[in-house]
Amino acid sequence: MFYVVIYDGNCNLCANFVSILERSDRGNLFSYIPMQDEEGLQQFNVTAADCEMGMILIDGNHPERRWQGSEAAEEILQLLPLGKSLITAYRAISPLKALGDATYIQIRDHRYRLFGKRDRTYHTAYPVGCAAQKKV
Repeated sequence: MFYVVIYDGNCNLCANFVSILERSDRGNLFSYIPMQDEEGLQQFNVTAADCEMGMILIDGNHPERRWQGSEAAEEILQLLPLGKSLITAYRAISPLKALGDATYIQIRDHRYRLFGKRDRTYHTAYPVGCAAQKKV
């Protein structure tokens, strides 16, 4: 089982999040495509316009299963050790979930102003092509 994380490789926050995820997962569960990699996006029928709504998580074994924005972030955390109980509790508290969704939208829409924009796209050590070949 593997998942594909599509992230903004020009966003400092996004690149740092992916870097932390890479270090903890080491390519066992997640592989990555920056939103700036149009060829990589085509493999999963994702367009640049799709990416405007935030990060995307795709189930690599069932590519029709996808999550985007705050739902993608929640699903990623849920897949990590101890994450399932944390996300279950978070989702159960309705006002907290609504606040989290609204906060994600604000961060998504203002990420460069809030966290800065990289001068080069961040590419991970676990790109989709390598991970997909290794896992299949």
